[in-house]
Amino acid sequence: MNASVPALLPGRILIIDDEPDLRILYELTLLRQGYCVESAADLQQAREHLKSARFDAVITDMRLPDGLGMELLRDLAQQQRAERCVVITAHGSAENAVEALKAGAFDYLTKPVDLKQFRSVVASAVQETRNVSLAGLKSDARPPGPHATASAPGKAADLAAILQKLVGETPVMRAVKSRIVKVAGSMAPVLIRGDSGTGKELVARAVHGCSHRASSPFVAVNCSAIPENLLEAEFFGARKGAYTGSTQDRPGYFQAAKGGTLFLDEIGDLPLAMQSKLLRAVQERTVRSLGSPQEDMIDVRIVSATHKDLAAGVLSGSFRQDLYYRLNVIEIMVPPLRERLDDLPALCDALLARICQESGLEIPVLSPGVVAHLRSLPLNGNVRELENILHRAVALGEESLLQVETLPGEPVVTVPEDLQNFLDSQERSILVRVLQETGFNRTAAANRLGLSLRQIRYRIARLGITTPGHDDAAESLDDLA
Repeated sequence: MNASVPALLPGRILIIDDEPDLRILYELTLLRQGYCVESAADLQQAREHLKSARFDAVITDMRLPDGLGMELLRDLAQQQRAERCVVITAHGSAENAVEALKAGAFDYLTKPVDLKQFRSVVASAVQETRNVSLAGLKSDARPPGPHATASAPGKAADLAAILQKLVGETPVMRAVKSRIVKVAGSMAPVLIRGDSGTGKELVARAVHGCSHRASSPFVAVNCSAIPENLLEAEFFGARKGAYTGSTQDRPGYFQAAKGGTLFLDEIGDLPLAMQSKLLRAVQERTVRSLGSPQEDMIDVRIVSATHKDLAAGVLSGSFRQDLYYRLNVIEIMVPPLRERLDDLPALCDALLARICQESGLEIPVLSPGVVAHLRSLPLNGNVRELENILHRAVALGEESLLQVETLPGEPVVTVPEDLQNFLDSQERSILVRVLQETGFNRTAAANRLGLSLRQIRYRIARLGITTPGHDDAAESLDDLA
């Protein structure tokens, strides 16, 4: 948030509310911030103001004497106007807020309106409108005035550079990039869906980078890797002495992402109890640190990602329907690699350039048969698997030309002599890998494998796996069975 926006950019604000006292309160608040303010009591008056002038932000109540604020949103969208619209809804009317965001509202506020939050949201809306206008992304946007900042004219070039990191020009990837640009300009929560390894975090970073929050923090959180007993402290922070070993105040992820974007990866792995707490933070826009007597207002945009079917999780009871409703305001589907195989050459070039830069090696040239061979592979692990394949190929290659011989072929299936030992070996390998990926957190590993904590403890003990800090192999199988 640029606190100097009102001083440097004396923006024009249109306020629409049929309650005179509230209208005057909003006007006085914004006039003190240096804005030029006009007001209307209903939709008809608002449309007359919009016909005669351009504004940097429009603040409208949801319910008006002659219609709904949603009608104004549709008007602005149809006319392709640059103004960002903030909708004010009745307290607890979550459905209205979500509907407004889906219709294109920049943000929403709930009554009674917190004036500090009101000023912050309006400043963000003004800045976003100016960014869009200066970048020339709207056909009817005003030319930049004397208050334009030096960096604003480069906005379009910045967007192109950000989107280039999402390698690929197939129709499905162009659709993803177009979607990113469209959703970046609002505060609406975004849910990114796609198989593992498709690049969901890259998409989340692009949404952040294309938004007015790009200069503020991007905080990425892997929800499946945090021990359940630490989730609340990690998300919301903790005051000194809030729990044993808490020797100083520590901010949570929401505080660390202030003014920026909070990316919740693997949101489908969040336990139900924490889902309830997260829902309240998203709805109320406040968090209470452990041990704190008061709630603090938060200013973050939530972007979530999952490889799971959350709608199915709602039906099975593993994911809260109200949280799903709030997080899935805007959805971005990231396609699996099998649906964009024509991007393989460009992906290989980009991945090889990065691999060789990190290892200090010369970038190999793809031999004629390599791309054809890669296209024939299942690549169920998507871009992540492709990167691992190229890593191995570069490590094994002896010449500057990458050959098919250095790439994996079809797996060879052998019949084990001792089936039980073979199965135990496979099970042990999977358990060890998942435990390592989750930082040897047995609860997170059990959730990922679809096991209960008792079941995974039994398998750890039976297979003789020792995890840091736990003498699992020494536990009694009778106690765990």
